[in-house]
Amino acid sequence: MYLYHFGLNRLPFALTPNTQFYCELPPHQEALQVLHTALAAGEGFIKVTGEVGTGKTLLCRKLINDLSDRFQIAYLPNPYLTPDEMRRHVASELGLDAEGDQGQLTARISEKLLQCAMNNTPVVLVLDEAQALPDDTLEALRLFTNLETETFKLLQVVMFGQPELDQRLAQSHLRQLRQRITFAYNLRGLSEDEVDAYLNHRAGVAGFQGQPLFSETVVRLLWRASGGIPRLLNVLAHKSLILAYADGCQQLGTGQIRRAVEDTEAANPLRFWDGILFARVAQLTLAGGVLGLLVLGMALRLNLGASA
Repeated sequence: MYLYHFGLNRLPFALTPNTQFYCELPPHQEALQVLHTALAAGEGFIKVTGEVGTGKTLLCRKLINDLSDRFQIAYLPNPYLTPDEMRRHVASELGLDAEGDQGQLTARISEKLLQCAMNNTPVVLVLDEAQALPDDTLEALRLFTNLETETFKLLQVVMFGQPELDQRLAQSHLRQLRQRITFAYNLRGLSEDEVDAYLNHRAGVAGFQGQPLFSETVVRLLWRASGGIPRLLNVLAHKSLILAYADGCQQLGTGQIRRAVEDTEAANPLRFWDGILFARVAQLTLAGGVLGLLVLGMALRLNLGASA
């Protein structure tokens, strides 16, 4: 692979949500700030939505790592569960016996939640891919959050999901749950400057040293092709590095980026003038500016000579 060629110690653009590669970019930092603020306030339901590939799962794992020393975490990575399966999974995550009927499970979970609250270790249920929750499981989840004392909730729920989650919650029969979501954040794609920071950050974490791998033109092409979606950026950057290695290049060029884009169905197709002409127009503009100054200087000299 290209690791030795570029002086890397690991793959910088793998698709696994490794929190060691977390980059403190505005959209993700803002989302984390919302989550921490809401959890500190003891809010019942908190929601983070974003398009596929915007980094929700990485953000989810980052949050869990941040909370692990102050909260008891129950994590459901795949919430496509019936209400009974959901209760058993939550019980298991809390270290409880998951056997028994619904009443016994609910009683055990309630007792555990109260015990954690008394020990000043609030319980947070974190759901990834929450748009997959069946309606009856969403309702069971709402009833779970009815477990409370006179002053605070015994269970807080953080839901990470695709925009379809918002569409589902907009349904009339789920309005009680929707009204309980007091904090929400929608993850956006990265800007061009954020793409630049993201790419170079991940390369640095993977051990890259030296001149930046990604020129201004290359960053612009990757931004256009990915729409600022981190997962697509990872796919395109990984393929581009493979192509650069195969071509024997130490830096990425527009040719490798274009070939990587053509090989990636989810990427936005690049126009002919993207990237290539950007650099040439900049050069021509600079050359034109210099030429203009020379012409102006000659004109001034001629005018001065004529006056003399």
